[in-house]
Amino acid sequence: MRTVALIGTLDTKADELAYLAERLRAHGVEALVIDSGILGDPGTAAGVAREDVAAAGGYTLEEVRAAGSRGAAVSLMREGVTAVVARLYAQGAIHGVLCLGGAEGALLGGPAMQALPLGVPKLLVSPCASGRRSFGDYVGESDMTVMHSVIDILGLNAISRTIFENAAAAMAGMVRNAGAAVASLGERCVGVTMLGQTTPGVMRMREAVRRGGWEPVIFHANGVGGPAMEHLCEAGALDGVIDYTLSELANSLMDGIHATGPDRLRVAGRQGLPQVVVPGCVDFFNQGARDTLPERYRGRKTYFHNPVATLVRLERDEETALGQLVAERLNEATGPVQVVAPLRGFSLADAEGGDLWDPEADRAFLDALEGSLRAGIRYEAVDAHVDDPEFADLVADRYLSLVPEPARAV
Repeated sequence: MRTVALIGTLDTKADELAYLAERLRAHGVEALVIDSGILGDPGTAAGVAREDVAAAGGYTLEEVRAAGSRGAAVSLMREGVTAVVARLYAQGAIHGVLCLGGAEGALLGGPAMQALPLGVPKLLVSPCASGRRSFGDYVGESDMTVMHSVIDILGLNAISRTIFENAAAAMAGMVRNAGAAVASLGERCVGVTMLGQTTPGVMRMREAVRRGGWEPVIFHANGVGGPAMEHLCEAGALDGVIDYTLSELANSLMDGIHATGPDRLRVAGRQGLPQVVVPGCVDFFNQGARDTLPERYRGRKTYFHNPVATLVRLERDEETALGQLVAERLNEATGPVQVVAPLRGFSLADAEGGDLWDPEADRAFLDALEGSLRAGIRYEAVDAHVDDPEFADLVADRYLSLVPEPARAV
């Protein structure tokens, strides 16, 4: 019997959680209810009581309740929810997680699901899965599925029953027929970063790397993709990296919407993995729809990427700072690193005649990068554009020269 951890607040959603548990069991899946409630009395018994959840995070329930604010209490309680779910998964007691909750309930269950390996079924049902909301705090870098509950989660009616039945059927299908943790991506897998602005180059490079006996795994460099790739490096699932797209570093410097944390571009080096690094998309940072662009950026070069995304050009002094930042992080690497830098533009929009074309700013980045790299990191400037076929072929060749050739059958 497969078991699903069912996370929710039994003081406000007892009937709804009981209905979900019933529907899961109707599909041949056991449900283990984890009570993430804090204030009111639970409306029904839980498989893991809230007192035990709080204790798993290192607190008593009274300490959580006395945290000083609703937000502070949620922050403490979600430590316990995460610890309980991680322990149950490690013991083999659960095979997937379903969280039912509003704003706070979703934040209580989201981190617990994020803590589980890629491939373990995770489903969040919430009215917050709508509108102009950011889902980063809920989903993180996980493979979570998010289902909009349409109405608030209070009471059973024709709409909520339908949503809950679909959620139960989806979760049961995943844990019974498909869900399994990704322990390894297989041998000779290389992580690659890409955005639409570097897609032509990455597509060309990908085929050349595959012909060399490696399997590229592509990550969208949108503030989540780069860190997700690096987490797989830490997990031993990737054997190397071709960091073709560094826009997340530009966003971090400029506080763009694709910003990441301080570990970006450090993890593969810390693991000693071979890296080829290309400064793709270092010419811009990401903002929202054009009509939402802050006033301070409206005099800059911009590129209309799509109705909800505007690319904003970095200026010369910012490019200098970015080049130094990239070098600083690469200098920490313990494994082999090679930088391959295009001299004719870093993105599709950063080409001669393009909306983001600024050769002086590009040169400022390249000078700062080359001048700040430590001895032992090879820097190669190439008279080509980042998306040119010959440049992409060269990047593939440089990666293949860093790594051992595949063993041949005798």
